[in-house]
Amino acid sequence: MQALYAHFQIEDSTVILSEKKLVSNIESIYDLYIHFLSAIIEVKDIAHNILEDARQKFLPTEEDLNPNTRFVHNLFISQLDNNVDLRKNINRLKINWSDDKDLFRKIFLSFRESEEYKSYMKASASGYKEDKEITVKLLSNFLLANEAFVSLFEEKNLYWADDMDTAVMMILKTIKKWNKSYNEYQLLPPLLVSPDEEGDDLIDDFVLKLFRKTIIHSDEFDALIAKYAANWELERIAILDVILFKMALTEFIEFPSIPVKVTINEYIEISKEYSTPKSKQFINGLLDKMSADMKKEGRIKKMGRGLIE
Repeated sequence: MQALYAHFQIEDSTVILSEKKLVSNIESIYDLYIHFLSAIIEVKDIAHNILEDARQKFLPTEEDLNPNTRFVHNLFISQLDNNVDLRKNINRLKINWSDDKDLFRKIFLSFRESEEYKSYMKASASGYKEDKEITVKLLSNFLLANEAFVSLFEEKNLYWADDMDTAVMMILKTIKKWNKSYNEYQLLPPLLVSPDEEGDDLIDDFVLKLFRKTIIHSDEFDALIAKYAANWELERIAILDVILFKMALTEFIEFPSIPVKVTINEYIEISKEYSTPKSKQFINGLLDKMSADMKKEGRIKKMGRGLIE
């Protein structure tokens, strides 16, 4: 949607150039994923430094000299720290948290005072499963819940504010699937560009196809939207709503395995997030009418997975 908005707003914009920008922005989600993994390691390093500082005090206590090291020796985070693929990507992106030490210290201190952390540190059960669980809580309840931390990424990349959910989903999937037996040469999972269960490539066969076909059918869809929005001049409809209509119509016609209802619901949800307060009703109503008529005309043909209509 954002790429199409940019394409239609820039005069003389070519499809090839717009596609390159779109793919680049998708690939940057992986960079955000690497940043988040690196941030988890940074919290562990801060915890370790705090323990070491306590040991070096002029008059250390018994607890200072013999601290509970369960978190700093977290098995999963230690695997991340030693992972060659992750380290290579951190170096590639030149990730360095030296200017953000105070922020990470505050995050860890808040984490340390939490019931989640205290329960983890005191629990009799200690193992890989528990180490992964506390890592999820650290990420979800303390890193991502910290506005200053989130703003770091929003400042680095304009699109990352919208990409955070996807990057977090990738991390949660990584944590779930990571195995205690993995050594330092275990590769991180790739960005979501691998073939799906039908063998389709998510970038070439969905993203770029949807992008290209929406542009190709743009003028045709302008006329169709104008026909169904009889009481509205096309210029009065929000630009994003027009783009969402065109994307939905493209899915109707070009993607036979996606149910019409799924398409309509998806674009209603997108409109709630990005467009005007009244857009959801407008989009729902028009797409419902359009899809019904297009089915009668034979323009929408769904097939596979019990979708023959």
